[in-house]
Amino acid sequence: MIDKYKVITLCGSTRFKDEFMEAQKRLTLEGNIVISVGLFGHSGDSEVWENMDEGTLTKTKEMLDDMHKRKIDMADEIFVINVGGYIGESTKSEIEYALQTGKGVRYLEENE
Repeated sequence: MIDKYKVITLCGSTRFKDEFMEAQKRLTLEGNIVISVGLFGHSGDSEVWENMDEGTLTKTKEMLDDMHKRKIDMADEIFVINVGGYIGESTKSEIEYALQTGKGVRYLEENE
């Protein structure tokens, strides 16, 4: 089957690694192209931050935030991993960015 696949970027706190992986799997099997985070800095990839000085850490986090907005640019919509209704500051800015750029926004938990 060849089709026009919707592109969805996952957004949310990286502390929810299991939920990211489950959403990625489910959305892919539903026929979507899924773009996710590159690492889970809050749940399993903490070695990434080890041995970074404060300046490098700040620049790396800024780069990752900007990179995620470029992933939103490539998407038709975003899917927010909001376990227990939790939406942090970075995710809030990604939702605002998605809305400003005309992207659809869906939530794992529809309590918004």
